[in-house]
Amino acid sequence: MSETPLRMAIAGAGMIARVHADAARRAGAVVAGVSASSPGRAKAAAQSLGARRSFDSSEELVTSGDVDVVHVCTPNVLHGALVRLALGAGKHVVCEKPLATTAAEAEELTELATRAGLVAAVPFVYRYHPMAAEARARVLGGSTGPVRLIHGHYLQDWLSEPGDINWRVDPAVGGASRAFADIGSHWCDLVEWVTGHRISELTASVQTVLPERVGGVAQTFSASRGTDVAEAGQVAVTTEDTVQVLFRTDRGASGSLVVSQVSPGRKNRLWFEVDGAAASLAFDQENPELLFVGSRNGNAVLPRDPALLSPEAARISTLPAGHPMGYYDCFAGLVADVYRTVADGGEQRFPTFGDAARAARLTEAVLCSARTRSWIEVS
Repeated sequence: MSETPLRMAIAGAGMIARVHADAARRAGAVVAGVSASSPGRAKAAAQSLGARRSFDSSEELVTSGDVDVVHVCTPNVLHGALVRLALGAGKHVVCEKPLATTAAEAEELTELATRAGLVAAVPFVYRYHPMAAEARARVLGGSTGPVRLIHGHYLQDWLSEPGDINWRVDPAVGGASRAFADIGSHWCDLVEWVTGHRISELTASVQTVLPERVGGVAQTFSASRGTDVAEAGQVAVTTEDTVQVLFRTDRGASGSLVVSQVSPGRKNRLWFEVDGAAASLAFDQENPELLFVGSRNGNAVLPRDPALLSPEAARISTLPAGHPMGYYDCFAGLVADVYRTVADGGEQRFPTFGDAARAARLTEAVLCSARTRSWIEVS
């Protein structure tokens, strides 16, 4: 990489902004600035994140001459406009998913980034778990035999009670889909990357199990003021809490997925299994140091040991065996790859805007299928 540190800045000051700032520093970049829902909140965020300065608005941040790479970590509805401004100002972009609240806009932003010749990444960071990468190496290397079945779930509980409220439940802010767009998209991206298969058609069912949420104080959102508006009372909810999907792939496999943000006790359980003709592989994001390897002749659990892994899995396995790696390490690996490409123009190993547009197409197919109660082809 260049000897001059890259200057990154973060639009948004929520939990994920801390993760981005940590990953940037670990990659050798400077946190040049941060913006938030108000100038006051931006100043507080700059102090807590150790940023050089605060910006009065995200629009000012993404067009600043003092910034090389923009990280967009705002509520979903703001992504498209900020990414468009950043690309127009010649900035490389890391944008939280969903890239946009419609597939059409996600495709447009992908084309804009391509035409501009800028690095454009989306943090589908579960690809950076070494044991997920090991599963990919084994499937693509043929050790499982042809893939027959892909199945799993992504379960959380942070919205399982009527008093749980967040801007994501509002379709005007988070988009038409919540559970699938927020976490189901991660599962689909990961299993498509691991297997090389693409979901070609699907049928889906969605449920809003809590159509009203009641909080002593309900966090709401306005485009001008952000998430600092507090109102008491009931909030009507139309976005989905759970999703069930059956699918077929372009290579003849079939599969199923359950997504939930209302499963008590499940904090962030992304789990998948790939069943091939010769072997099965299973990965659990909450126990990421292990990979299940099953066959008719016996089962094994492979530990994360760089000496035992494929070259790519070993590359992103940055700690010795027995020293657990986690979510922050995945994020750091992705950001390091992004910045390496920004600085040196090297290989794009990371998930791109094209992958985000793919996720947006899958999301719209899920919603269309649930609405029409039919099988939907996915381009």
